[in-house]
Amino acid sequence: MKVTVSRKAHFNAAHRLYRKDWTNEKNDLVFGKCNNPNFHGHNYDLIVSVTGEIDQETGFVIDVKILADLIKEHIEDAFDHKNLNLDVPEFENLNPTAENIVVVIWNKLRNYISSDQELEITLYETARNFVTYKGE
Repeated sequence: MKVTVSRKAHFNAAHRLYRKDWTNEKNDLVFGKCNNPNFHGHNYDLIVSVTGEIDQETGFVIDVKILADLIKEHIEDAFDHKNLNLDVPEFENLNPTAENIVVVIWNKLRNYISSDQELEITLYETARNFVTYKGE
């Protein structure tokens, strides 16, 4: 029997959507106000879900305390109150769109989740705009 355990988290971060290899005009056309050279911020909400079999000894799929600690150490501490473009190495050459951020988060956490468990990340950039990634 498979069960999904989810943990919600939050971080605030600034970013700018643009491509260094495009002209300012093309960046403005594609990314609009999100291309502000002075950056802009979001209050991101994050849901990390782990799906797997219930351990017969503990009754857990994953200990929620362990999951919370992983999220804090690898995501919140790395992203919260940061400029994603300037302060987070993964975005040095990667446009920090919601789509790219959710994949980076998944990759940062995947190695800490048992290989026999599924990992799904949902990232809310706003209350109405969110992305989900389950791995390739």
